Amino acid sequence: PGGQAIVRPLIKETGPKTLMREIVLDTETTGLNPLGGHRIVEIGCIELVNHLATGETYHQYINPERDMPEEAFAVHGLSDDFLSKQPKFAQIADVFLEFIGDATLVIHNAQFDMGFINAELARLERPPVPMARSIDTVQMVRKKFPGAQASLDALCRRFQIDNTVRELHGALLDAELLAEVYLELIGGRQPDLELAENASAAAKTTIEETACAPGGREPRPHAASAEELAAHEAFIDRLENPVWRGVAD
Repeated sequence: PGGQAIVRPLIKETGPKTLMREIVLDTETTGLNPLGGHRIVEIGCIELVNHLATGETYHQYINPERDMPEEAFAVHGLSDDFLSKQPKFAQIADVFLEFIGDATLVIHNAQFDMGFINAELARLERPPVPMARSIDTVQMVRKKFPGAQASLDALCRRFQIDNTVRELHGALLDAELLAEVYLELIGGRQPDLELAENASAAAKTTIEETACAPGGREPRPHAASAEELAAHEAFIDRLENPVWRGVAD
């Protein structure tokens, strides 16, 4: 709120271990077509490192230097009066580009947001961000769940992600929800640990069910009987220099 960017130090490569940095990104705009004069009015970014949210974010409202159509206002609720007090894209471009760095961009319908970002950069005669840097979660959903609804709200319902505060679209809130959806699409926040926990729980359940099942085997006593001890001594007596006795016969 207030149009101020939230920027924290970027995580870099440390030592021999390379950190995989991704930025989950969302924008709000004045319309659907950047080539028809529509502009970005809000950018929200969430940083992931090795598929874990770091808490580092970037959030910025932007003055689009044009009016806000009613249909767009109904989506995000950002008014002309509010946005007129915010910085223009030219004023925030450097900070925004520094935040995303060379990270992979995770975007829901990447062609839309990337089209708007690159249109803004083109106005400043700056090079575009390559589409090859983006991961499109809409395409991920269509491959993983053919025929299923691919909207962010539908995916929140599918993965039981709480989006009850999402009365209007907001770039940072939508980026936060998308980050959770993305992690579910790739198998959860820490899939290896989750698999280990599930395997451990399954093994524990199997042991408990076996012990409690009707006719289940009673625990075997581990103490040797007198007969077993006598048989062991007789066996040792047949050996030369048995190590069990610790001395040579």
